[in-house]
Amino acid sequence: MKLVLFDCDGTLVDSAVRIHETMRRGFAAFEYPEPTLAETKTIIGLSLDLAIARLLGRHEVDDEVLAIRLKFKSLFDEVHADPDMTEQLFPGIAEMIGALAARDEITIGAVTGNSRRGLTHVLEMHGLAPDFSVSRTADDCPSKPDPAMVLECCAEAGFNPADAVVIGDAVFDMQMAASAGARAIGVAWGYGEIADLQDAGAGAIVWHPEDILKLV
Repeated sequence: MKLVLFDCDGTLVDSAVRIHETMRRGFAAFEYPEPTLAETKTIIGLSLDLAIARLLGRHEVDDEVLAIRLKFKSLFDEVHADPDMTEQLFPGIAEMIGALAARDEITIGAVTGNSRRGLTHVLEMHGLAPDFSVSRTADDCPSKPDPAMVLECCAEAGFNPADAVVIGDAVFDMQMAASAGARAIGVAWGYGEIADLQDAGAGAIVWHPEDILKLV
């Protein structure tokens, strides 16, 4: 039996443009220089308040960071209304999830720095919601790389962390898995650098979603 926990942004869906556009509008509303897309990609995976603080070069979450966070969340419907901002599944993801879901020994879950609303939107939009039995988001747990998301999913689903694998594209995902005592697999199609994923504890790197089927 195995619990397979997927990151969302950069692993299941390509959401960098949508996240960047929302961040850009949020920073502009507070008259701060807009981050570049490359800068935005470096914080995808963190909880929103920590992501904003990091982009502002701050070491802690202060009242202004929380205000920008509220502005970001208020832009959800506005940005998602633009069809160019729709998060598309990476090629092969739907087929891979379907194949995993057909295995009786596999339980699928999600661990994401996205909000509960954001994760629900992605899973329902792409018809994946029925395949995900357990999940934790930034609304439920401390930000990655804290191990809480993994540990809580394991507890809810009845798994020992040693029988869980975290699949993600960010250093934070690999670090979270290691802290929880779970296995980590890095994906090559996301926003993180492969060498960084390996240094952070990735036990394997996959280049295509179908490769995940062989490893879990």
